[in-house]
Amino acid sequence: MTIQERLSALRALMQQHHLDAYIIPGTDPHASEYMAPHWAQMQWISGFLGESGTAVITLDKALLWTDSRYYLQAEIELQGSSFTLMRESDIDCPSITNWLLASLHHNAQIGVNPELYSINGYRTLKDSLLVGHMSLVSIDLIASVWTQDRPSIPANPLYIYSDTFAGETVESKLLRVRDTLKSMRCQAMVVSALDEIGWLLNVRGSDVDFTPCAIAYCVLELDRCTLFVNPDKVDAEAAAHLRARGVTLQPYEAVFDYLKTLSNQMVLLDGNRVNEALYECVLTQSQCCVTSPSPVQVMMSIKNATELSGERLAMRQDAVALVRFFRWLETEALKTPQTEITLAEQLHRFRQMGKNFMDESFGTIAAWNANGAIVHYAAKPDSCAPIEGNGVLLLDSGGQYLDGTTDITRTTWIGNPKSISPTLKRDYTLVLKGHIALAKARFPQGTRGNQLDVLAHQFMWQEGISYSHGTGHGVGHFMGCHEGPSNIRTDNNTNPIYLGQVFSDEPGIYRAGEYGIRIENLITAREATPMARTTGETYLEFETLTLCFYDTRLIDLDMLTADERQWINAYHARVEREISPLLSADEAEYLHTKCVAI
Repeated sequence: MTIQERLSALRALMQQHHLDAYIIPGTDPHASEYMAPHWAQMQWISGFLGESGTAVITLDKALLWTDSRYYLQAEIELQGSSFTLMRESDIDCPSITNWLLASLHHNAQIGVNPELYSINGYRTLKDSLLVGHMSLVSIDLIASVWTQDRPSIPANPLYIYSDTFAGETVESKLLRVRDTLKSMRCQAMVVSALDEIGWLLNVRGSDVDFTPCAIAYCVLELDRCTLFVNPDKVDAEAAAHLRARGVTLQPYEAVFDYLKTLSNQMVLLDGNRVNEALYECVLTQSQCCVTSPSPVQVMMSIKNATELSGERLAMRQDAVALVRFFRWLETEALKTPQTEITLAEQLHRFRQMGKNFMDESFGTIAAWNANGAIVHYAAKPDSCAPIEGNGVLLLDSGGQYLDGTTDITRTTWIGNPKSISPTLKRDYTLVLKGHIALAKARFPQGTRGNQLDVLAHQFMWQEGISYSHGTGHGVGHFMGCHEGPSNIRTDNNTNPIYLGQVFSDEPGIYRAGEYGIRIENLITAREATPMARTTGETYLEFETLTLCFYDTRLIDLDMLTADERQWINAYHARVEREISPLLSADEAEYLHTKCVAI
């Protein structure tokens, strides 16, 4: 079917159901960062393949909202489709609801698939449309239109994640969550986020790109736990393992009917992560619902001793791969033509050599010169930049190891060091100073990430420079590279930083048309070492987990304080001490040259 044929078929169904508009977000039923192609409804209806966007179809118009990261891509991919690009990052672009209110008549009916909206997202949309006396209708029309060549829901095998890596048994986790439910006077909880299910039941899978998750739902009650999953995904051994831990298996689609049977129970649903379709099933029996953040999210973000030990092991494996990559880049790579993509492929090969490596934790960003200024840049085979001449390479990458998840960004110079400009050195050093300031932070227990964010921004702000992305996101343990609920950014997130959480530390400077600079390590919150003049509060500090050298050629040494210089030297000494024993003699010698004190 062409785009026009898809739109015509959808509009015919809209007329049958008396709908004036239909909204198709680029989401899945599990609030996933990366989703299976089965749910790529926005991409299918529009032909726009970007990761973020929302299509709005009326009986005579088709529009697609996306942000500035995807403007160029959308312009190309929407050509000839009859879709109008709505540039949502532009100040004069109306929101979807404002456009609907201005374009449709009073009492218009707007259709959405409730599986693709969170409870809170659906409620917000519904309430905003009431201004125009418009109503929201829960209905999946795409299932009736997309009948040819639609990918199936992945049925890859689910596997048990050993307690040796997880550090806590399923029974212990279920007990902790049930105790929390009791304290909230709830008798049941719906868990739909795939990372939460994976953590709670110590299971993993390969249904989603870059995140070792299995597609499923889970309903936890005080006396039972039910996993709703395609039975073809669970072999006899895994099924027996789960049953022995009190987990009953039912088919994936059975969750909807099951929720309708939970009469006279107080049910907890995370309003930001559980989809509206599940919520509507719970409400069919007039049960009382509590829409509150999932307690599992906080529990899984606080890494236990085994998980943190595993993260450190994963960081060492990652560091070995990065040493080998940068050595290859400096000594071998440019003897033959290279592009951003061939660099990313070679880094992947080095990571594959590491013990317990399973996959990348996200698509590697290898961005040469001006492409580095595009924060979410993704190189494409037909347009990626060749690596030639002098310039700046921004390399943002990570690995999924059974031991843990890594995420690291290094910015390095390729070419003649004499060509490094003072301006580039100044920018790099401003980023590095902010990176170090956050890594060195000490703060009272209960501090929120937005209270620390200024530490990373401070030196740039003094120069009138900033960056629009967050400074730090949470990181899972052999799970999602981006994890909540806490973070480090300017937004007022009320979740504090908890002991044992892992974050990125990644300030940056982006010069459009020139280069991008980002420096990123992973850090974990630990109890601070004793301080001489404390007034008695419990203080936390960060331990740096990532082990990889900085490109000291890009540092303006005159901009560093004595403390900053000492921090870099101590860090480089630690990197060499921990990683050299894992390298060959030639690799260790190369690492030594990169870790010489400044």
